[in-house]
Amino acid sequence: MINLFKLWAIVKQAVRNLSLHKLRFLLTALGLIFGVSSVIAMLAIAEGASAEAQRQIAELGATNVILRSIKPVQETNPSREQNNDSLVFAYGLTNHDFERILKNVPTVVGATPLREFRKNVRHHEHEIEGRVVGANPDLLQITGLTLAQGRFLTDLDLDRASNVAVIGSEVSEKLFPFGDPVGRSVRVGDKHYYVIVGVTKYKAPSGGAGSSMSGQDLNKDVIIPLTTDRARFGEVITGEKQGQLSFEKIELSQITVTVRAMDEVKRTASALESLLEQFHPKKDYSVTVPLELLEKAEATKRIFNLVLGSIAGISLIVGGIGIMNIMLATVSERTREIGIRRALGAKQKDIILQFLVETSVISSTGGLIGVVLGIAAPPLVARFSGIPVIVRPESPILAFVIALVIGLIFGVYPARRAALMDPVEALRTE
Repeated sequence: MINLFKLWAIVKQAVRNLSLHKLRFLLTALGLIFGVSSVIAMLAIAEGASAEAQRQIAELGATNVILRSIKPVQETNPSREQNNDSLVFAYGLTNHDFERILKNVPTVVGATPLREFRKNVRHHEHEIEGRVVGANPDLLQITGLTLAQGRFLTDLDLDRASNVAVIGSEVSEKLFPFGDPVGRSVRVGDKHYYVIVGVTKYKAPSGGAGSSMSGQDLNKDVIIPLTTDRARFGEVITGEKQGQLSFEKIELSQITVTVRAMDEVKRTASALESLLEQFHPKKDYSVTVPLELLEKAEATKRIFNLVLGSIAGISLIVGGIGIMNIMLATVSERTREIGIRRALGAKQKDIILQFLVETSVISSTGGLIGVVLGIAAPPLVARFSGIPVIVRPESPILAFVIALVIGLIFGVYPARRAALMDPVEALRTE
């Protein structure tokens, strides 16, 4: 067993030897510094991106199944109702679908319908293009929104088809920059006025959870009762493209179905798919299962971490090669010193230990500096790029240990080469 006092003396000697060539020492450690910092930074970025994706998916609800209306790629059977030289395209989910789901799928414990479309929202001279959302009071819980002011929609608003609205934070800022919007009114479209009863807090826009879910900015929403939406706007939505009016009949844009338990989610999604297929031959709907998206996101995270970790690990290997190169050069320069030490009674294991300690000092110093830079870099990346980052406690520890191990591995060959020198030949070296 190595005497601790002897080991401490070897460490001091190693530090003294390395301090004689400070620039060489720094350049040798540079590879490990960049390697360690890049490992920590890349894992932090990967972890942050994964956590953000999983957060968005989790907000959709692990026990939910989301049905969305989608416009068919090729409309093969539009309604032949003529209106200003344009056709009315009827597609998507219907109120009958909503009733069938509640009646025929026993695992469903609840369902929330909504309809959405874009309209200009105005208050005096201020105007913004917002998203009108006709919904039930359940929408607040499903979207994870919280109120900044006022209240949300109630069952009474729904029963009376009241002209009330809950607006998003951006709508509030644009239309009411200097006052309290609650109790005041906004005009939606050309002629519909709604009294504001609540304002939602800012919520980060989603990037779209899956191919069938579009990204949404809930801060631009104007939420009104679904019954009010039907009464004021009807079922045909009017738009204008390239100077020509277009008419689309969409009864419901989305139905969020809630299931009793997570183990019934996939089976329920299959049952909903089968039910809708009977009444939608044009496949004008999509079925999104947040639970499946969450599982895929977790699998993608593991692959992403592996790939980024491997790329950053290459930097550590390059740093290890640099250590081996410098240590081989050091052995050549100190050949006479090695011969003298052997002649004075030093054993091969003493020479190996001396050079391995020097290698450890280089790799540990480079690793510590790399850890500091690796922890400092992710917040800067998040600040200037907007990319979320998460530095896990184990990442710096893992990166430092890998750097130390790589340094030792690449230092073994130079140390053995020094120890196996013939003392007589070494003393002859000038």
